Amino acid sequence: MGKLMTFVVDFWSYVLLKGSTKYYAWLVFLFAVLIAGLFTAYKQLTEGLITIGATDQITWELFISNFIFTAHVAAAAVLVVAPGYMYGRKEFKDLAVLGEILAMCFVACGLNFILFHMGRPDRLWHVMPGIGFFNFPNSMLVYDIIVLNVYLLLNAVAVWYILYKKYIGQEVGGWYKPWIYLAIAWGPLIHICTSFVLSSNARIGAWNTAVLPFAFLSMAGASGPALIILLFLLLRKTTKMKISDSAIDLLTTMIIWSLGILMLVLGSEFFTALYSSPHHAESLHFNMFGHNGLNMYVPWFWVTLTVLVGSFFILLMPKVRKGYDFWLPVMCAIVFTFVLIEKPVILVFPAFSPSPMGEYTEYYPTFVEWLNVAHVWATGCLTITFMLKGAVGVLTGEVKFAKSSA
Repeated sequence: MGKLMTFVVDFWSYVLLKGSTKYYAWLVFLFAVLIAGLFTAYKQLTEGLITIGATDQITWELFISNFIFTAHVAAAAVLVVAPGYMYGRKEFKDLAVLGEILAMCFVACGLNFILFHMGRPDRLWHVMPGIGFFNFPNSMLVYDIIVLNVYLLLNAVAVWYILYKKYIGQEVGGWYKPWIYLAIAWGPLIHICTSFVLSSNARIGAWNTAVLPFAFLSMAGASGPALIILLFLLLRKTTKMKISDSAIDLLTTMIIWSLGILMLVLGSEFFTALYSSPHHAESLHFNMFGHNGLNMYVPWFWVTLTVLVGSFFILLMPKVRKGYDFWLPVMCAIVFTFVLIEKPVILVFPAFSPSPMGEYTEYYPTFVEWLNVAHVWATGCLTITFMLKGAVGVLTGEVKFAKSSA
């Protein structure tokens, strides 16, 4: 128990007390956004969902859109873990824990978005087994609750266990590898179940498609590695962490393949919907061309689609893939940003039009909603920053157990 307490103290002492001016400036910025968001969070929780942009026509807001995106990145973290443990890639072995940290933090961030979406998170007990009505196996939402929380648990245990073992200089136990394999297998489930939650809404024809899980997985394979590459490039530039070019090259290849699969999936869906023009194609028509002057989503649709397709061809250029100091991080930032943008303006908001009454509606987030979204992102970024900072300290040997300190 003494070693464990020493680990906790040394870990957080390194995280909070050792860093550059830029590091502390980043923390101050995140804390400022987090504190500002506390006011709007209080306003929403006390006055209700009337303070955000959700309406009777569009009931899913920016919170759900961002939740779906966080699931993308959380699921894609297995792309760092799998090469190290399943394929024996040595350059990924020590980096696997960084992927597990991203998975853990992004699942937690996504669950935070869900709490804001609920409006009354104090009533969460209604779905707890034994206390409320869990409604298993009838509710698709229950499956999503299970896979998200199990995935969070799998990665949280893996992260703290491997960091503690590295800290005290011991090898991991024999149970750890099967545990990691289970986490790798579990990763795609959070996407598949989330896509089924959308598809199970019979009222939303745009989501009633069999390709939705494949679209989600391909977007995860693009946006997740894009963020991971950005973090790896930052870590090897600002810390003693050694990250090889081959690891970054493999992640870049994953982005290219994922974007290629995404083009095929979207092309298949667009052809099926537009050529035969079934009822559920009306939302896609609205998204692409607008309706009676309501065209807020139209430029977002075409710009997002153009950027993602263009990114696929640009990343095929060796000069871009090897441009670790400029071109590659720029392209990764673009892919990450536009997959995020796609969630509200293509996937979620246009899907609610037309309503069962034939109404076409545009969504306008309020200031309270924007700041609450920023609050959740700031909380998530703060958690990721702390965890990556401490993990790098342990992995590089700057934070390690010493009998004298004990």
